Amino acid sequence: MEYEKIQTKKIYEEVAASIIDKIRNKQLKPGEKLPSVDQLSINFDVGNSAIREALSGLRSMGLLEMKQGEGTYVKAFDPSIFSLPVTIAFLMKKNDVKELYELRKILEVGTASLAAKVHTEEDLVSVEKALVVMKNAMGNEELAASADTDFHMAIAHAAHNQLLLNLISSVSGLISETIRETRKVLLYSENRSEKLYMEHERIFDAIKNRKPEEAHEQMYTHLDEVNKELFEYIDKTLE
Repeated sequence: MEYEKIQTKKIYEEVAASIIDKIRNKQLKPGEKLPSVDQLSINFDVGNSAIREALSGLRSMGLLEMKQGEGTYVKAFDPSIFSLPVTIAFLMKKNDVKELYELRKILEVGTASLAAKVHTEEDLVSVEKALVVMKNAMGNEELAASADTDFHMAIAHAAHNQLLLNLISSVSGLISETIRETRKVLLYSENRSEKLYMEHERIFDAIKNRKPEEAHEQMYTHLDEVNKELFEYIDKTLE
């Protein structure tokens, strides 16, 4: 029996989503001043820290601005930003993204290289299955993102190093969510489905052909390219 994973939302994300809804529905208009942190805390019945975190995220999205000594105001905004999920504001904080991709490079680049050396035929079936789903899921981004995550986890299993697998599994939830949100950002800015698929296919081919150095290079290139494009998008759109 399969069970659906429970998706939890942090309190500050709920606060941010509520404020976004009010902006979208024009209950809050550009130039309008928000209540104080203390008053918002009372209104939402949450702690001040949750309010501050929500406001910080919304400022990073360009929806709010803080005027020193005056308070926080709603900014004029580009309606297209609402095609992005609320979690983008919180996942896409520069330092967090940088650290996550540094971690992924440390773990997954070496993992791909090791998998190229020690994988079994059964391992290849799992990796290729995720790749096929990704290819056939063009246009169904939710399915493609899930296959993307499965692809990377299948490679982790193919490395046959339990400690390494434990390390990757310990951050798999964050990696999975970030893969999903990152793909939304990249595919929102331009049609990257085919390019993303080709990057994964090259990684698979290197592993399949037992070329550890090439697997190392292809995985690094993939993660580095995604990281660069993501930062370009954040710089251009969310600041």
